[in-house]
Amino acid sequence: MPIDYQNLRQWPFQEAAVRYGANDCIRYALSLGMAQDPLDAQDLQYAYEEGLRVVPTFLSTMGGSGAWFRDPRSGIQWLQMLHGEQRMRFHGAVPPGAELTCRARISRVVDKGAGRGALVVVQQDWAHAPGGAPLATAQQVLFCRADGGFATTAQPGDVPLEPLRCAPRRVPDQTLDMPTLPNAALLYRLGGDRNPIHVLPQAAREAGFDRPILHGLCTYGMAARAILRAGGLGDGTRLSAIAARFSAPVFPGETLQARLWHGPQQVQFELWARERAVPVLSHGLAELQPC
Repeated sequence: MPIDYQNLRQWPFQEAAVRYGANDCIRYALSLGMAQDPLDAQDLQYAYEEGLRVVPTFLSTMGGSGAWFRDPRSGIQWLQMLHGEQRMRFHGAVPPGAELTCRARISRVVDKGAGRGALVVVQQDWAHAPGGAPLATAQQVLFCRADGGFATTAQPGDVPLEPLRCAPRRVPDQTLDMPTLPNAALLYRLGGDRNPIHVLPQAAREAGFDRPILHGLCTYGMAARAILRAGGLGDGTRLSAIAARFSAPVFPGETLQARLWHGPQQVQFELWARERAVPVLSHGLAELQPC
């Protein structure tokens, strides 16, 4: 069954109630490889409960919309689907413990054309509960490789999001190496993503990988970690947005090299798997609040 534009745009997600505490935030920071050196005072701020600071992308683990795309009514050939981009914007400081609501909706369905696939954008909005101020918004861009060509005059589809920019073609202003833990995927999955391709060698091989791969959103969180550290952003509240494109998988145990280009109130970035000389996150952009 091909994609039905109207059906997807009206997909009935359930509002999620989310409650988390300091242990959840610390576990997330550790899964990103923070505080591997327990004497590193900057990282320790994200791993010790007194005065705890939170990596803002932690919210990407909260209130997930689930595997809705596996429902045959979606029309998506989900085995051919990739998580293409992740974009997050923060409307306030992410506290080390809170009760939140998370509302999901499909905000765009874009037909790239027959043989070229489709883009489905799932938007998530977190707010303080009950009925409180907005906290963050995420846009998850799913690339449905086998689902292009659905648009007709009656259902033309949506226009794409504004494209992310390539990094400058010059030497980075700053680089930062971040070793990933060999068991990073085992730690990260405790945040809720239990896909077996991140754990079981057989499941990874069936998906076309030599061995289990790291969660894409863990790599995304490590980009935020690099920006917080390299930019001297302290408690993280100056990070107002972060977006990137997933370009290749990461294998736990590899070293990720962040390449950063600094600009006025923004940082463009890429992440590379250093041992393979392969970009794994591209078109990265972080927006910063003024000092």
